[in-house]
Amino acid sequence: MVLGFVFTMVAAVGAVHLYLWHRLVRSTTRPGRLRRALTWGLAGLGVLVVVTFVGSRVEAGHWLAWPGYLWLAIMFYLLVFLLVLEVPRAVAWAVVRRGGRRAGAEARILETVTAGAGAGAGDAVAVPDRDGAGGDDRADGDGGAAGAVPASGTAAGAAPASGTAAVAGTVPAAVAGAVPASAAAEMSRRLFLGRATAAVAGVSAIGTVGYGVRTALGDPVIEPVKVTLPHLDQRLSGLRFAVVSDIHLGPLTGRAHTERIVRMINSLKPDVVTIVGDLVDGTVAELGPLARPLRDLESRYGAFFVTGNHEYYTSKGPGEWIEELGQLGVRSLRNERVEIRHQGGVLDLAGVNDVNGATMDDGPDFAKALGGRDTSRSTVLLAHQPVQVADAARYGVDLQLSGHTHGGQIAPFNLLVPLQQPVVSGLATVDGVQVYVTRGAGFWGPPVRVGAPPEITLLELRS
Repeated sequence: MVLGFVFTMVAAVGAVHLYLWHRLVRSTTRPGRLRRALTWGLAGLGVLVVVTFVGSRVEAGHWLAWPGYLWLAIMFYLLVFLLVLEVPRAVAWAVVRRGGRRAGAEARILETVTAGAGAGAGDAVAVPDRDGAGGDDRADGDGGAAGAVPASGTAAGAAPASGTAAVAGTVPAAVAGAVPASAAAEMSRRLFLGRATAAVAGVSAIGTVGYGVRTALGDPVIEPVKVTLPHLDQRLSGLRFAVVSDIHLGPLTGRAHTERIVRMINSLKPDVVTIVGDLVDGTVAELGPLARPLRDLESRYGAFFVTGNHEYYTSKGPGEWIEELGQLGVRSLRNERVEIRHQGGVLDLAGVNDVNGATMDDGPDFAKALGGRDTSRSTVLLAHQPVQVADAARYGVDLQLSGHTHGGQIAPFNLLVPLQQPVVSGLATVDGVQVYVTRGAGFWGPPVRVGAPPEITLLELRS
């Protein structure tokens, strides 16, 4: 399975870079040293993407993350903008070629006229000589006047030879140079169009990625959300959850990323803090110091965590992180539930493992987490992936809190998320269960967010 993924990734990266070479190198340069240099440079960037995916998973290769993932983002948007420009580029080329053909036709007509005029001039010069070279009686009378006509106003005798020679020398030169000049003009038009397209795509891609980096590395947006639960005990109305997911501690984040999230959550003064999976992209040995600010989380009833798919991607699995978070004061809900008692009312807060845990015999168990509960109570479920709502609906869950999607993270990926998940971001109702999907406070892969800014949600329950 791993080999299949690697093969697919290499094939996809290779295909994209081949297309980029065609549009950014072949279409913008003439054969020669510059084209060869750009070709090797683009090939090197393609190798960098593949190496980054593999190397950044080990501590020794973390230095690859910044250049590798930044080029991945630029590569993606170059592909997007170049594909968008294919249609206007084709139209522009059709117009340019049509204009070129018209100019070529006019040039050929002009050459034909020029050649015909030259031939006519030669015939006219030959007329006065058809009776001899001036050896009759008219030579000392009006012979000079007769010779002036064919010479077109020049001296008799000199005109025929010089006029004929001039025409004979000019016409062949024009005809001989017509084809190379036309080909050169078409090449110049092709290069101009290719370079203009590449320039527009390049500026757009770099500008978009620059904006995305600034958004991804900036402060998360605080999203206030009020959710009405029909069967909620009125005494629980106003209970507030700070919801955060997909923090993705890793080689590109740093401790300051966690400190900022903790500071922003504490400023909301929540009753409950929920971390809905994908906290880390590495082991405790690699990222433990980055997670330690979580011990400073403040809330009335505690902080809770459920695993996401990335916890199962770490080399040592989620177990060490469950233990580490426990020492930091964050309780993990592993297919279990707790009671949140607020102003005399009771809410069931449940959590299930991510679906990827099934590969390690640690998958979600809804029966264990939700079975045998008091159905008169409202239930809030923490489940990393929105798709888990299908199982939650069978157990009468009132509200599911999820992450995983990043809101698409990099547009237009948000258009692809619905192929796998029922909700991209925000609040929706699926199979009778309300689902809130937060966009996450971090990023995965490229440090870029376009159309999906990072988010910390302040969710308030209403009866």
